[in-house]
Amino acid sequence: MITVKINGKEIKAKEGSTIMEVAHAANVKIPSLCYHKDLLPWGSCGLCIVHLEGNNRMMRACCTEAVDGMSIITHDAQIVRARRTVLELILSNHPQNCLTCIRNNKCELQSLAAEFGLTDVRFDHILSENPTDNSNAAIVFDRYKCISCGRCVQVCNQMQAVYAIEHQGRGHKTIIAPAMKKELKDSPCVRCGQCAVHCPVGAIHEAKPVADIWAKLADPDVVSVAHIAPAVRVALGEEFGLPPGELTTGKIYAALRRIGFEYVFDNNFSADLTIMEEAQEFVNNFTSGTYKFPQFTSCCPAWIDYAEKYHHNLLPHLSTSKSPAQMMGAMIKTYWAEKANIDPKKIFSVEIMPCTAKKYEIIRDESMSSSGMQDNDVVLTTRELANLIRQAGIEFDLLEDQEADSPLGPYSGAGTIFGATGGVMEAALRTAYFTITGKELDKIDFTEVRGIDNVKEAKVNIAGNEIRIAVIHQLGNLPEFLAKLNQSMEAGGEPLYHFIEVMACRGGCVGGGGQPYGGATDEVRLARAKGLYTDDERSTIRCSHDNPLIKQIYSEFLEKPNSEKAHKLLHTHYSKRPLYK
Repeated sequence: MITVKINGKEIKAKEGSTIMEVAHAANVKIPSLCYHKDLLPWGSCGLCIVHLEGNNRMMRACCTEAVDGMSIITHDAQIVRARRTVLELILSNHPQNCLTCIRNNKCELQSLAAEFGLTDVRFDHILSENPTDNSNAAIVFDRYKCISCGRCVQVCNQMQAVYAIEHQGRGHKTIIAPAMKKELKDSPCVRCGQCAVHCPVGAIHEAKPVADIWAKLADPDVVSVAHIAPAVRVALGEEFGLPPGELTTGKIYAALRRIGFEYVFDNNFSADLTIMEEAQEFVNNFTSGTYKFPQFTSCCPAWIDYAEKYHHNLLPHLSTSKSPAQMMGAMIKTYWAEKANIDPKKIFSVEIMPCTAKKYEIIRDESMSSSGMQDNDVVLTTRELANLIRQAGIEFDLLEDQEADSPLGPYSGAGTIFGATGGVMEAALRTAYFTITGKELDKIDFTEVRGIDNVKEAKVNIAGNEIRIAVIHQLGNLPEFLAKLNQSMEAGGEPLYHFIEVMACRGGCVGGGGQPYGGATDEVRLARAKGLYTDDERSTIRCSHDNPLIKQIYSEFLEKPNSEKAHKLLHTHYSKRPLYK
């Protein structure tokens, strides 16, 4: 530990802490636009300048290590004046269309300008003419709003190891873009949206829905259906002043009906369906003797995109089960449409997702139209649903809870934990163990795969066999892990792992690229995950195979897991894709 003075007050801090970290621990806010807890500090924006007592030389708090005995001044007339000047320079190259910006009232630059009382800028207003890139169906680059903070580049290259974007050009002609200034659709971008959720302004955001939601809801010839993902229920409340992790499931059902959706279903149900299919694939591997191990989970579209571009050798090892959202879309326009006597061509199916990659997934290939038409019509992020609720004049926190519609609504606890890293693995093990042994796991809470360690490993005994599992989240943790795995696979013999879960975003879907802004911290991710585990613990039914409506859908329609009909509607295939086109 070291002792540092912050504005005259002594603070104890860990050796190696930056001045920014010490100040925050002392409840002193130092402004910044490039600093983020998820990322390595690099002092790009210059707003976090401070100086030593008695020394006017400025230093950047985010990337300067605090040293024992330092006496640091974080705010005085000189520092405030310098910060105002930095903000003015940034604003001189930034558009002033805040009212029509997607980040209005949620923009870090806007908030700082207000804090510093900037009603006028002394410098000439000169805007760049950099083009907008909306080519990849999920992420939009409004480059003229870019402030060159570099967060998105760090996220893409350091956190995610995707390397889709970089600083291109020199001087005032510098832009952030894929190599050779290609469009995003022709780059390695996997559409995870982490660049968007870490961007401090409106330069990167999710693509807008292709359909006018309100027009569809008002059309008497349209049957509107909404279904929500597990992670939405523990994050949406943040948009309305509730704490992260607050379960708002019943309020979301009520809000969707108030908005005008005729039917409201829950992707936790189709998560149960995914488990039945994916666990059966594992069981088939386990009992066939062909040792097609390891088996990878497949419900994260950004991970699938990453594998199709970076790791072609792993494609035969991916589960062919679709994501819960895509299974739900197929079931809505086949099983439910038939049961409700509704023409599936009239159904308008809307996914509410914590994810931006889902916007691309619905048009990914022909298997996403297994019902004979596009299975899901539109994807809305958690943020976009919050905007719909506001437009409808709904006081969200005052809504009374409602239930989802049946039969595609009721879910097990296993379905809800899908939204947290390790949740898919835990849910699948509960059912795989039962399918093989005919018995329930003695300890149904498989806590070894919970939490946000970069790589989680565990072993479980199934019918006298040691099954080795691994859980990875945040794509940047994959290269080292896969190098070791590929070496083991090339050597042959006993597999290093039998079952591997991969989620593209840190924390899993709770930390998805479509979740509320300001939630990209481990504290928030853990709080959201805790909400999902609470939902699981409260559930009367906690295993997918025990959900009576899952049993019903197989007995009435799908016959059995991995049946020919189930494969047609609930499974997909993978293709080798180039990194650049």
